[in-house]
Amino acid sequence: MDALIPFPHRQSAHCESGVTANLLHFHHISCSEALAFGIGEGLFFGYLPFIRINKLPLTTFRCAVGNILGNVTKRLGVKIRRQKFRSQDEAMATLDEKLAQNIPVGCQTGAYWLPYFPPAFRFHFNMHNLVVIGRDGDDYLISDPVFENVVRCRREDLQRARFAQGSLAPKGAMYYLESVPESPDMAAAVRQGLAAVCKTMLRTPVPFLGVRGIAFLADRLEKWPKKLGEESALLHLGQLIRMQEEIGTGGGGFRFMYAAFLQEAAELTGIAPLLQLSERMTLVGDTWRRFAVSGARLCKGRARPGDTYGELAGILRECARTEKEIYGDIQNLLH
Repeated sequence: MDALIPFPHRQSAHCESGVTANLLHFHHISCSEALAFGIGEGLFFGYLPFIRINKLPLTTFRCAVGNILGNVTKRLGVKIRRQKFRSQDEAMATLDEKLAQNIPVGCQTGAYWLPYFPPAFRFHFNMHNLVVIGRDGDDYLISDPVFENVVRCRREDLQRARFAQGSLAPKGAMYYLESVPESPDMAAAVRQGLAAVCKTMLRTPVPFLGVRGIAFLADRLEKWPKKLGEESALLHLGQLIRMQEEIGTGGGGFRFMYAAFLQEAAELTGIAPLLQLSERMTLVGDTWRRFAVSGARLCKGRARPGDTYGELAGILRECARTEKEIYGDIQNLLH
């Protein structure tokens, strides 16, 4: 074994929040994935029809890639070092150098090129985060937070994943923590994370972001069959559900994570009513999942009575209305 760092691998629901929490844990800062997600301002919504993925509109349920890690480290006073590379050889040599120094290294990769992913889950997604914690000859030991145990990856496969081509190409992106404070103010960071998400979800100046964006999508979705035709409408709906439930944890999953964050936030800040808001956010997650299940039946030709575009739009409007109330209540509690 050329290098093996005693890194605390913990399986997570989402790659970036899991990597962030595990890197902090390695440096003796107690932080759950839910806390990392909440402090990192991970919750978001955007329906961006002018940005296309596989020729279909982009729907996002989280902040931009890298922002969770960046927001958490900034709010906790942690110094982080990020690098990108033009040379693949230099990128791998720098990774080896840090591993030899017993420094766990986070990497942004293209998930399609990671052979330890089961074939059914390998698709072109260039925003997958993992932590490299060791090297054994031409094999790398990887703490990939979406897997139960540490996995192995051949050098050529990891290199290819780090330099995957296409949308949001990682360009060998790697990062590691350089220094951490002894006693970060977790409660203050939680408050900052709460306030930031409320601002983003409630006060966006454009109609396709935040809770306005959810209602905007509902209006568009309801018109898809007449505007696009049945076949194209089903393609748009399938893409939306895939974005929600399969790519990067998605809408329902992120609402459940945020509900868990609100539970921890209530204890850390002493704002007890956040517990009730956690329960309400869990119900929102259930509503998003209800939307996905109904939409999936429609896409697969197994529609039941009520599985219509009009009903689906109504579910989205319910999500928008309920989330708007929750964020407004959080804002009132913070003042």
